[in-house]
Amino acid sequence: MTMEFRVLDPAEWDEWYGALLVAFGGISDAPEEVELWRELIDPARSIAVWDDSQCVAGTSTFPFRLSVPGGAVVPAAGVTGVGVMGTHRRRGILTSMMRRQLDDVRERGEALAVLTASEPAIYGRFGYGIATMALSAEIDTTRVRLDVPPGTDEVRLRYVKVAESLAECEALYARLVPGRPGLLARQPGWDRFTTCDPVAYRDGASPLQCVLAERDGELVGYARYRVASKSGPAGVDGTVTLHDLEAVDPAVSAALWRYLFGIDLTSTLKVKSRPADDAFQHLVSDVRRCELRLRDSLHVRLVEVGAALEARTYAAPVDVVLEVEDAFCPWNAGRWRLTGDAKGASCVRTEDPAELALSVRELGAAYLGGVTLASLAGSGRVRELRPGALAEASTAFGSELAPWLPHGF
Repeated sequence: MTMEFRVLDPAEWDEWYGALLVAFGGISDAPEEVELWRELIDPARSIAVWDDSQCVAGTSTFPFRLSVPGGAVVPAAGVTGVGVMGTHRRRGILTSMMRRQLDDVRERGEALAVLTASEPAIYGRFGYGIATMALSAEIDTTRVRLDVPPGTDEVRLRYVKVAESLAECEALYARLVPGRPGLLARQPGWDRFTTCDPVAYRDGASPLQCVLAERDGELVGYARYRVASKSGPAGVDGTVTLHDLEAVDPAVSAALWRYLFGIDLTSTLKVKSRPADDAFQHLVSDVRRCELRLRDSLHVRLVEVGAALEARTYAAPVDVVLEVEDAFCPWNAGRWRLTGDAKGASCVRTEDPAELALSVRELGAAYLGGVTLASLAGSGRVRELRPGALAEASTAFGSELAPWLPHGF
């Protein structure tokens, strides 16, 4: 059979979306979420695969802007909705979709593609590397205490409705984006995505709640969360689940964490996705009772090696020739001279001898500064060809703060 790959016709959106739901197990999304996806997904950036009159696979990309080391916010294609129906697996459809998608991304001039993976094992062969990790925790707040920094008591907390505070919170988040790699500068509509709150997804918990942190009348942080309660022989025993938390400095962050720890009639605080270096780990009295876990989050793919490496800055001066392997996007393959520092960078083709050899997958993993080239070399995935080149490049690629993706897409 010959599959037809074509740009999604807006009139066929429902069938395309339905095919993706089947590919992901056939579980329907809440109506509010479906309508939000309908608004956010651009058919012109979407691929539909047809077997005769049936849509059997699809994918799309969002026109994101991603923060990178140095504070720049650069265009990045946010890959989403990658699915093939079980009836059409192992026919090369996924590979063909990813091939066409990366060609389209390149044509649009986006040097980066990023995704979150339902199955992390899939995307390495297409050149994606795991660039950020998400920290989760389940904290026994009856036994864990916080040691807060000076100034915490000067922060005023105020309970507000989520919808009424959305614009203020988004403005604060936007101010913080350049300060940590991996954050998405949210485009119109994505504020509603972060607070979409269908009853079907609450699992018996409360609607989202919001607390604002203020100092001298200025918004300096916020936390959104939900509470689930259950009754037992000893009375009500609840769980707080943190949705998101942003703060401009340590005292504000500590004030919000202290509030979450102290919510009445609760004994557990669940944290689902925080930066790997989140400061709360240094405030708690007993880190073992926080049950910390890490899992992969943002996968990064350099679509244009030269442009992507020039878009960020470097923590230390670097001048190194990279031998890049990229079978899936062969225009990236070959030798590149990267020179840069904290002020800027240049990455151009060269005939000079290679000093480090790696694939585009390793460049994606190291790109945001959360994975070191030295650690990748320890697994044999980066080879040093000039003594000293690995230490120089590994230090330069580093980030002061761990990169972090605050929410999926």
